[in-house]
Amino acid sequence: MAAQDEEPRIAGADDDMEQQRHEERFPPEEEASMVADSNAHKTEANSLFGSGKYDIAINKYDEALAVLPNYLDYELAVLRSNIAACHLKLEEWKEAVTNATAALDSLDKLEGNGSSKKQDPTPPTAEDEVEGEIVSSGAKAAGPALGDDAQRKRLNDISRIRAKALMRRARARSELGGWSNLEGAIEDYKRLSTLPAYDTLMSATDKKIVSTQLRALPARAKAAQEKETAEMWAKLKDLGNGILKPFGLSTDSFKMVKDEKTGAYSMNFAGGSGGK
Repeated sequence: MAAQDEEPRIAGADDDMEQQRHEERFPPEEEASMVADSNAHKTEANSLFGSGKYDIAINKYDEALAVLPNYLDYELAVLRSNIAACHLKLEEWKEAVTNATAALDSLDKLEGNGSSKKQDPTPPTAEDEVEGEIVSSGAKAAGPALGDDAQRKRLNDISRIRAKALMRRARARSELGGWSNLEGAIEDYKRLSTLPAYDTLMSATDKKIVSTQLRALPARAKAAQEKETAEMWAKLKDLGNGILKPFGLSTDSFKMVKDEKTGAYSMNFAGGSGGK
């Protein structure tokens, strides 16, 4: 699909947006209080998740989101990824995709702004995230500049949350089915398999799931594509027959020829209505 034309960039626009982002930050004391409030809701939500009360956990995660400053991208990603995990447990696939995507968007934004900048708070620990069977059925105020060890830990934390969000989105997409979703799941699993820290971040079970799905999903995606294509042609045929009928023709007068190399179709006139 051809990319849409992009709006021309205005010189200095990115800098202005970044500056505005910084200016909208809360004072350190107020930010710390808001983060503490958010973490309290998150801790309660994690406990609810562990008790299998996924609906209530989602509500608590939403409360944690509501009081969290909207520029704390890492914390937002953790919460959204946790919400996606709840929706997976509830088999609410579309909601799981939406929240996992929001988590990934926050991480992309964080890395785009430079993950080692002073204004980014220290990421929460792994205990702040819900674990669960993510593929089964069913801050502190800004501190000093990060050293090399802290920077490596931060990048590892970001990669770890990205891996979880990708696993959750891939699972939800594969459950939703349909050509588009299955292709999206394939892309997510491929992205997981190429993460720089794939071997160290992913458990043996998760890596087995990734490799298994990368083998199984292409056939499912192809079958879904053929099914949806056939349904589309059936609808077009009904529409075409209605248009051609006044001329004594029908879609049977034309033959669709598939190019096996490209998968594209061409239409040839095959005669009809007595060969006319």
